[in-house]
Amino acid sequence: MTPEAKARQQIDLKLEQAGWVIQDMKDVNLSAATGVAVREFPTDTGPADYVLFVNRVAVGVIEAKKDVTAENITVVESQTEGYAAARLKWRKDKTPLRFLFQATGVVTRFTDNADPVPRSRELFHFFRPEQLDKWQGTPNTLRQRLAADMPPLAAANLRDCQVSAVTGLEASLAMNKPRALVHMATGAGKTFTAITSVYRLLKFGGAKRILFLVDTRNLGKQAHQEFMAYTPPDDARKFTELYTVQRLSSSSIDPHAQVCISTIQRMYSILSGEPIDESAEDTSLNEVQQTSRQAKFVRYNPAVPVETFDFIVIDECHRSIYNLWKQVLDYFDASLIGLTATPDKRTFGFFNENVVAEYSYEQSVADGVNVGYDVYEIETDITQKGAALKAKEWVDHRDRQTRTKRWAATEEDNIYTGKELDRSVVNVSQIRQVILAMKTAVETQMFPTRKETPKTLIFAKTDSHADDIINMVREVYGQGNAFCKKVTYNADEDTDSILSSFRNDYHPRIAVTVDMIATGTDVKPLEVLLFMRDVRSKGYYEQMKGRGVRSLDGESLKRVSNSADGAKTRFVLIDAVGVEKSLKTESRPLEKKPGVPLKDLLQGVAMGSRDDDTVLSLANRLVRLAKQLDHKAQGRITDVSGGVTVAELGKSLIAALDVDAIVQEALAVANAKGLGRSEDTLLPAEIEAVRAQRVAAACAPFDTPALRNEIENARREREQLIDHVNLDQVVFSGYSEQAETQAQATIQRFAEYLAAHRDEIAALSFFYAQPYARRALTFEMIESLHDQLSRPPLMLTTERLWSAYERVHAGKVSGAGTKRQLTDLVSLVRFALGLDTELRPFADEVDRRFQGWIFRHNARRGTAFTPEQTEWLRLIKEHIASSCRIGREDFDYAELADKGGLQKAWGLFGEELDGLMDEMNVELVA
Repeated sequence: MTPEAKARQQIDLKLEQAGWVIQDMKDVNLSAATGVAVREFPTDTGPADYVLFVNRVAVGVIEAKKDVTAENITVVESQTEGYAAARLKWRKDKTPLRFLFQATGVVTRFTDNADPVPRSRELFHFFRPEQLDKWQGTPNTLRQRLAADMPPLAAANLRDCQVSAVTGLEASLAMNKPRALVHMATGAGKTFTAITSVYRLLKFGGAKRILFLVDTRNLGKQAHQEFMAYTPPDDARKFTELYTVQRLSSSSIDPHAQVCISTIQRMYSILSGEPIDESAEDTSLNEVQQTSRQAKFVRYNPAVPVETFDFIVIDECHRSIYNLWKQVLDYFDASLIGLTATPDKRTFGFFNENVVAEYSYEQSVADGVNVGYDVYEIETDITQKGAALKAKEWVDHRDRQTRTKRWAATEEDNIYTGKELDRSVVNVSQIRQVILAMKTAVETQMFPTRKETPKTLIFAKTDSHADDIINMVREVYGQGNAFCKKVTYNADEDTDSILSSFRNDYHPRIAVTVDMIATGTDVKPLEVLLFMRDVRSKGYYEQMKGRGVRSLDGESLKRVSNSADGAKTRFVLIDAVGVEKSLKTESRPLEKKPGVPLKDLLQGVAMGSRDDDTVLSLANRLVRLAKQLDHKAQGRITDVSGGVTVAELGKSLIAALDVDAIVQEALAVANAKGLGRSEDTLLPAEIEAVRAQRVAAACAPFDTPALRNEIENARREREQLIDHVNLDQVVFSGYSEQAETQAQATIQRFAEYLAAHRDEIAALSFFYAQPYARRALTFEMIESLHDQLSRPPLMLTTERLWSAYERVHAGKVSGAGTKRQLTDLVSLVRFALGLDTELRPFADEVDRRFQGWIFRHNARRGTAFTPEQTEWLRLIKEHIASSCRIGREDFDYAELADKGGLQKAWGLFGEELDGLMDEMNVELVA
């Protein structure tokens, strides 16, 4: 078989897979199928290799070549154009054929002659005849619409960076550029920007279907939520009311879906024909090493033809789209749109250096979109130097997976380094010292006025390491399970629920993760990041830091951190493993001199101290101050500065140190002098001269003493003097009428909610049901009720309800000074339903009932409980006070297990134990 024949054999196979019927000229039957490819069709310039007919009408031509021609197949384009323009025998229409293909057995290229500027592009496979029929019947092509039909962008509710991204992307698409990169800082609204573009491409560009590609299932869920929440500027309906959005969970694509959200793993599975388990979608492919031996090459899938998507939006495109996974992007005939906050050289190269929008972290901080950060270091001796365990030392040996322990002597000397910590060796003291140091620093230096622990995220090395950290955090802080939770793909609890609580609820205050919150997941109230793992990937580290950069207004921050004094103005990165030193980061902490007072920074700049650290620190303080000042204070500064706001003063300082801008300006200056410089030949002195000039211009306003004084005065207004000298006394004590009214409204909403949902919520059914059914009350039921009450629009947290009852029924409410527990909701419900005449903390009520119960029990027994039995009953009572009930499984908890657990209790009470527990569950709670 000749090379040409082998190539045609493959071309025939591909055409048949795409739904075409192949015919020789002597056997032509154009009615045989919708699409017929006729070999060697005669034209006035000679026979064409293939002429494509759709519904009996000639629409295209294929020029077939042997495989070795692929390296310069574009030279065949003119030959294909000649056949397309030639007169086909028996065809009366003289219009050139629209669809042009050049193909070998391996490579296929395609040109649509109806495009504004026809340009060939490579295809993975031939189109189906139905697709060519649809295009043939459309008056203008997708590329025509992108070039001529896109209306101006409604920019009312968009940030400047989002406007720039959408308009830049549309300009790129209008020029038929196949790949475009949107580089926007974390927190700047990349997904919202992408959805805005998707909406416009569907509505005005006439796109058929768009793929939104992610690399973890969690990011897919987040994207789906954002699509559901998006309201376009020109329609009051939600996006999902206008267009069908499908999040792929199988290999079936809804034919009516205009947007498909999929992980790259699932799409790879569909195209390679290999089944996939959902758990494979939980880990970013960036973290998975795959060898060529493991490769499963994608193949043509008639159910998902190459024309399925017009555009592919790739979230977090700096990872997961390279190597084997790139096949997914090569398969579809679609324009690629990349979104990332942390591009690297691979990213720029993949997207042909077509960066349509660039918005850096420093710019986002200057604009108030994100907040700056400080770096705080914790170093321990063992972290730095490691340690040694001598042979014959008796220590715990723990299985990594099952965590089963055995107490045994070491067989040989074990010398380990800091790098081996929490992998081959776990040093409990090292974890304790880091957590202790963090707690002390947060409470005394970083957030000294806070009454609650700021929302904190800890990055662990492994799931086992995460468990060790969680146990230590709870011990060091003296808190329970709710205070610190693990948020990883391998967590036992529902990770989505924990993540939602971490974002929106009081608990957990601290979350520990390995990878799930490392990238792409928004937790705006985060104010502390603790790194207990090192990261080598620059982009991944930037993404991890990005979890803390989100800005948040004061009201929203107070919902989860009540003692916050205003908007989130910064976050603190605590480095316990040298992660900041182990690599050069692309975003830099703007606060380089956190201990220098603002007035000294202002004075230093005015006196000529223009080093990067001083200028950036002053910029960060001004940006932060702009968020804290009221309109009057900001207005006074603007007046003194000659019309420049305090935020703009800070922003200009950051812009002055923009390295790229300095280099470009230095090149312009050098070339204006005829020096013919390039970036590589610029002299350090030439760069420094431009830098000094830019910084001098940005610092010039601070030469004015009046401006420096006004800024310092505005800062002072934000601070208070604490008077310990002059004593005061109370002359009136009582609530204002407005507060009383609000409290009554809160109580009324609570009562109405209880009445309206009595049959829907298990915890309410408990109170309305007969006494025997009350035995079913569990902590989970109370937690579920609290979750529903505390969500918007009710926002009826336990603290808020208790405070309202204090104001309205002061004489009937006790326990005002104690911290509210979740189980206090039981007392609130009982009081609201009239089952109790006094509102007291649940633990107090349980204690009161316990005293009565044990008195009655001792009175009717032959002998009273022994002191040891009584102490155990008190432990059981304490557990019921915190968890609403007790069962045998609860004896594994620390407070009971430490006393001997179920075995000890059974030894004291024998077969009476179960009956006593059942009795206490009823008597102390119902």
